[in-house]
Amino acid sequence: MKQPDFSDFRSLARRRLPKGLFEYIDRGCGDETLAKRTRDALDYVLFQPRALLEQPRKPLKTTLWGQEYEAPLIIAPTALAAMVAFQGDGHLARAAEKHRIPFCVATQSVMSIEQIRKMAPAASLWFQLYVWKDFALSLELLKRVKRCDVDVLMVTVDTTIPPRRKYNERNGFGMPMRPSARLAADLMLHPRWVLKVLLPTLLKTGVPSYVHYPSTMRASVFRASPPSVSLKQNLSWNDVARIRENWDGPLIIKGITCLEDAALAKKNGADGIVVSLHGGRNFDAQPTMVDILPPIVEATGKDLVVMADGGVRSGLDVMRYLKLGAQAVLMGRSPLYAASAGKEYIHYLIGDYISEMTYIIETCGL
Repeated sequence: MKQPDFSDFRSLARRRLPKGLFEYIDRGCGDETLAKRTRDALDYVLFQPRALLEQPRKPLKTTLWGQEYEAPLIIAPTALAAMVAFQGDGHLARAAEKHRIPFCVATQSVMSIEQIRKMAPAASLWFQLYVWKDFALSLELLKRVKRCDVDVLMVTVDTTIPPRRKYNERNGFGMPMRPSARLAADLMLHPRWVLKVLLPTLLKTGVPSYVHYPSTMRASVFRASPPSVSLKQNLSWNDVARIRENWDGPLIIKGITCLEDAALAKKNGADGIVVSLHGGRNFDAQPTMVDILPPIVEATGKDLVVMADGGVRSGLDVMRYLKLGAQAVLMGRSPLYAASAGKEYIHYLIGDYISEMTYIIETCGL
């Protein structure tokens, strides 16, 4: 594969991954129109090239809460990275370490924060927290996270109600996965994935499980989790305030989509927010990021670090969100697609993003 782009990686992932796993990562919810509207809206965010400029260009390096990064780019938390590639989370973290950008570990990762830290000892690790019904167990998880030198806590607040993804039900690829003849046939049609990902995982750690759950409640991906570690559906700002009391470092709220919630995030102790539509995976009938990001930045950008995600396919898309006011941008699906090609392609992808961002800065005199 020579100089691949987003479409190449996505096409390769479609071929190599079981259909259920690929669609779990790739698709949206409802009528799945938000992804198309997001793409169309981003394509209308344009730049004006300049000529004969003598002043030095603005560097890509950015500082967040006292830590300098090579670019305003973050690898987003994704639950099943280690099912896309063997030890996928660890390889994502290593790529982030090499390029000096953050990697955010997911609560529902099937590779533990301890394993990831061991594979990438110098990486800037962030941790994404889904709050459990038993709030005390979430606070215990925070203690475990602190021991792994996590720099930033990111609390996701937009998935308290299970989203409607009917294709997951058909594929048997939800949480939990449902063993069936259809799922077995799907796996048999992808022997490379079975040999390169599933079997090494089974040999090293056994059946994949949600390893951040308490040891007595740790369910495999094929079993329903106990109610106490189901997602807290009545999550409130009081819970955010309690998390703030139990976390000393920077605190980010992910899943903010309106001015009112951005203001409440600041009021309840957040240091930053991720303006996010969850990749179009949770609710389809809402405005695009291009519509909602600028007014939130204008209203709260002086008080909070405002980040964004959604539909990022290239360094150009990252620059578009920066132009709309974001201070950093998360990329979710594209690193997973690259990981399906091989760990070296994760490095290639990040380097290509940074190279394109630099090109736009130099071309447009930003």
